This record gives sequence, C-alpha cells and structure tokens, in this order.
Amino acid sequence: MRRPRSALRAAVAVLMSAVLVGACVAKEHGAAGVHRENDVIPLGAERPMADPPAVNIGAAFDGLESRVQQATLQAAASGAEISVTVMDRVTSETVSNGDNSPFPIASVAKLFIADDLLLQEAMGQTQLSPADRAALEVMLRSSDDTAAENFWNRNGGSEIVARVTRRYGLTATTAPYNGNWDVTLSTTSDLVRYYDMLLDGSGGLPPQQASVIMSNLAQSTPTGSDGYPQRFGIPDGMYSSPVAVKQGWFCCWNGANQLHVSTGVIGPERRFVMAVSSLQPTDDLTARNTITQAVKTMFPDGHI
Repeated sequence: MRRPRSALRAAVAVLMSAVLVGACVAKEHGAAGVHRENDVIPLGAERPMADPPAVNIGAAFDGLESRVQQATLQAAASGAEISVTVMDRVTSETVSNGDNSPFPIASVAKLFIADDLLLQEAMGQTQLSPADRAALEVMLRSSDDTAAENFWNRNGGSEIVARVTRRYGLTATTAPYNGNWDVTLSTTSDLVRYYDMLLDGSGGLPPQQASVIMSNLAQSTPTGSDGYPQRFGIPDGMYSSPVAVKQGWFCCWNGANQLHVSTGVIGPERRFVMAVSSLQPTDDLTARNTITQAVKTMFPDGHI
C-alpha cells in the first residue's frame, strides 16, 4: 500500500530524531577513542582501522590452570617431568605448572643464534650472502645443525647467548657450560618472555628482522634436517590453530632421559606464546607422544 506523503515525512522526522538522540547518547556514554564502522569520517580524513571482532578476553584461560596440573600429573605417571608456561599477550596473563627449573634447550638455541645474526645485519656489522640466508632458513625451519654450528662459531659462540640474554633480560638463561649451543640452559618462562619481546620489539631486534624469524618458524617442516620428526608438542597438540614453532630434542640428559622442547606462538594474531619441555627415560617415540599428549590435555580442542 502506498503511504501518503505527509505520513512519510512524519515517519522520516521521527527516524531522524531517533538517530540524533542515539548519537548523543553514544557520544556521552561511549568509550573514548573507540571508532565504529559507521562513524562519520570527515571528507579527506583517513578512516581508522576497524576494531577487531569482540573477544571474550577474560575467558581465554578459563580452566587452564587445572588442565595444566592434570597434564603434569599424567606426564609424571608415565615417568616424564614436564615444565610449561603459557602467556596471553593481550592480557599479559601467564599460566604455568610451577616448574621453572633450567634445562638444556637443544635446538631452541637456534633462535638466539638467528636473533644475534640478524641484529648484526640490521646494525650494518655484517652482510648476509645468499648462502647465509639459505642456511638461516633451513636452520629455523628444519633445525639444521650444520648451519647452526657455522653461525655459532663465526659469531662468538657463547657470547651470542650472553648478548641475547642481556637484551631480553633472560635472567634464568645461561650460556652452555661446555661451549656447545645445544646445552644452553633456560626455562619455559624465559623462553616465553623471549618470544613476547621478540614480537613487540622490546628485545631490540627490528621488526623486519623479527619477521624473518617468525615467517620461517611458521613454515616449520614435519621433519628436521637429520630426519627427526618435529611435529611433537605444540604443532600436533594445537592442531586447530596456526602456529609458528621452534623445536628442540636430544638424547640423553642426566642419564637416559629423552629431552623434548616445544616452543612458539599460537593463533592468527600471535596472541599466545607457549613453551613446554619434557624429560623422560624412555624411547624417543614414547617421549614425543608424551609431550604431545600433555599439550592436548591442556587444550583438548586443539586451540586456546
């Protein structure tokens, strides 16, 4: 039915009044600095970035503490000693199982080697050849030991760890007692701190160089250069999330213990950082399954 013009004008007036009142209320009671998609932007001004989708920030770690303890007890029942730290980079909330004992970080030390090398490049202290860049890539993606050894020896060995720990304030991280990069000692809390500061730039590595590290970790290969499976822990445990990881492993530490370390960032916004280690006197397959199951127990849906 066609509405009379006078009625139409009245309806439009009522609608405009409601819009104006709503705008005033929003201006009076809305949060300062919040921009909505339909806000009026002055002609020629740049539209601010849209707010990210609403996230229930407080719920991200709901129940995580109890699941972390459950995972710790399950691992202990199979003879494994695990340490875990998880951080929400939005809220700065951190959950751990309380075990912050130092352990050898094995190939996770390659993060420090890459960080130190890339900072030298950024400061103009060295130039990386195409061969260097290829070696750096395979060191980060496939945990290549030859590349790590070459960079380690070329750039001062244990001094690399000393320089990185100073920049990042890693108070529980120490250079290897025997000069071998794979027995650099650290803790899960220090490793989480490292990732957080790498991502926000507060560790001193410029964003362009930090991106080199993170983009390669996001392309971690299923096996290392030595043929060892490196999907254990975070990659297979967080199967529903995008991850960028650096893994470490060797046998044996303090006797017959298999050492496995899984570290990295989780989620499309790199919101979460996690580090988990496991020491277990068993075969390597069982040890990999143990650390992966621990992550699955903590995050049964494969994401945070």
